[in-house]
Amino acid sequence: MKARNTLAAAATVAIAASSVIAAPASAHGGSRGGGDGVVRLGACAGSTHWKLKASPDDGRIEVEGEVDSNRSGQLWRWRIVHDGSVSAHGRSSTAPPSGSFEVRRLLVNLAGRDTITLWAHNRRSGETCRGTVHI
Repeated sequence: MKARNTLAAAATVAIAASSVIAAPASAHGGSRGGGDGVVRLGACAGSTHWKLKASPDDGRIEVEGEVDSNRSGQLWRWRIVHDGSVSAHGRSSTAPPSGSFEVRRLLVNLAGRDTITLWAHNRRSGETCRGTVHI
């Protein structure tokens, strides 16, 4: 009986954890014009974390990427890749108080399923972040 309760508790934790990682953007009020956006969270190569959101927006895709290292003043190079092509790129510094930076772009909504990847690299620390969403 005890093993069965432990198994049930583990399954509940796994389901709860997966819903955090793949929560719909509409749960945050972050989706305009459709309500079927996606959010993905993950860890980078070190202690930094990334978040990538994509939501339909009047025939386009609104993309929001965030890199959070909890350290202000770090310089990161970043790219947003949409279906294999670089749609945007740049450099951003993490800012106080959170030690993070955010990138927002509106992309063309191509026919079919879109794959969007956020890639970020900190040359000084060597840390790399990579997250992907499908919408």
